[in-house]
Amino acid sequence: MTLATAKTESAAAFAGSVDCPTVMVAGQTLALPIERVHDVFVARDMTGVPHAAREIVGLLNLRGRVVTAVSLRRRLGLPDGEPTDRQMAVGLEHLGESYGLLVDDVGEVMKLNPESLQPNPVHMDPRWSGLSRGVHQLDGKLLLVLDVDAVLAFQTARSA
Repeated sequence: MTLATAKTESAAAFAGSVDCPTVMVAGQTLALPIERVHDVFVARDMTGVPHAAREIVGLLNLRGRVVTAVSLRRRLGLPDGEPTDRQMAVGLEHLGESYGLLVDDVGEVMKLNPESLQPNPVHMDPRWSGLSRGVHQLDGKLLLVLDVDAVLAFQTARSA
């Protein structure tokens, strides 16, 4: 293979890729579709919501909008992490409402080939597979791609 051919193949693969911001929760890297992410911010001054689902941590004001803060750890059935001064959140929209998905940390934006998306492993915890669109294999690790609609649909299912 010549250098020119390698560059052409690399450019073609790059052009077919999609950007996915990554987040970390309990040591696991997760990806989100970039078209669903509106903001990345530090969640501060949350107001609790009495009788809300356990996953709803509170409400906060983000540039004049009321945003519902949802714990991704709790949605995945994980225990709460250690409290920090810097609670990171990813701003998302779902059915006309604004949400802040609370995560342990925000990572890089990765370019992923949609053709390399694989189905969830059959042994994956049902709470995780129910919130996932599939996985990518990266350097011996699995990158779970979150289904934003499934992550934020919990309140609808409970009220039905």
